[in-house]
Amino acid sequence: MSAKPRIGLVGSQGSYGRWLRRFFEQRMGLPVLGRDPCGEVALSERQLLETVDVLVFCAPIRQTPAVIRHYVEQATGIERGQLWLDITSIKAAPVAAMLHSQAEVVGLHPMSAAPKSATLRGRAMVVCEARLERWRPWLEAFLAASEADCVRADAEQHDRVMALVQGMVHATHMAQGAVLRELAPEVGDLDGIRPFSSVGYELDVAVTRRILAGNAAIYQDIQFENPYVAPMLERLTAHLDTLRDLVRRGDEAARDQLREQLLDQSREYVGQPSVAEGSYAFERLGYLLADLREPRFISVFLPLDQPGSLRSLLSVFEQRGINLDSIHSSRSAEGELLFRIGVSREGDAAALQDAISAIEAECIGRVVEAAGGVGLTR
Repeated sequence: MSAKPRIGLVGSQGSYGRWLRRFFEQRMGLPVLGRDPCGEVALSERQLLETVDVLVFCAPIRQTPAVIRHYVEQATGIERGQLWLDITSIKAAPVAAMLHSQAEVVGLHPMSAAPKSATLRGRAMVVCEARLERWRPWLEAFLAASEADCVRADAEQHDRVMALVQGMVHATHMAQGAVLRELAPEVGDLDGIRPFSSVGYELDVAVTRRILAGNAAIYQDIQFENPYVAPMLERLTAHLDTLRDLVRRGDEAARDQLREQLLDQSREYVGQPSVAEGSYAFERLGYLLADLREPRFISVFLPLDQPGSLRSLLSVFEQRGINLDSIHSSRSAEGELLFRIGVSREGDAAALQDAISAIEAECIGRVVEAAGGVGLTR
């Protein structure tokens, strides 16, 4: 096993294929070769197999088992001594297909879309070890470099859990999107609803819009390719049917039954400490949304990732007597780490404009957005 194994990516032009290429090359310093019908076909399947040490399948979910079986047929034993991985949201079928090879086999599922950041820090990744011996030290080094929060499971357990974590969540929000499409026009469309928004509505709509913004094929495959999703949907629709029937009845007995079946029993199952923790987490998200709706703010990108950079930024406001209401870090759509600083509404606009100029003139950072009586002068 080479200290610098050559990585092969099957599906190298997809979002995770592109991210993995950057990760392996830039984060781990490893050579990467790829093959993808959408633009990277210089190497045949056989040539890729003959060249690499680690083969990663990052093809579309429903195609992955067939793609793997094709590579098994092409390999005819030359994969002996290799490590085969897959990056998909379903694990049982891809892992079973890889086990027909003579390679060592591990299924992986990063619990997010390909990130804008360099690593998977703050995100979970499910690791399904199926056949692993010589490659274990390298795999552990790879997982450590990814900075993901790794959870170990077998492939069947993974798929059962994903029916709830992904299948149920996606299903309910796809249904919510359809209901909004049908009923929102009667009350002023989405813009008409927005002034009435609660924290719960805002969070649900954010998830729905995230799904609508994503790759539709992924959400289709998560529903259709996981055998545990259909039984989950039966349970989900049964409870919704019960809720509908109880609301239609509308009597006191129906109200009591709703509370008992859909609230009290579930509260008892979850447990009071967990219920309290979740309620507090919801409140925190509410405060965050309130901060993000503040009309007077600036967003700043700090190019120097070093101790003292944030202090230098904050000192600009302190020197001008500007009171800050909030500060949050997040990433732009391009992946840049931004600090969003909410500014007191009573503050002097001229002082804030001067602060914006100073941030860039003193090379502290780049102001990318400003609102609420201030603007960018460039």
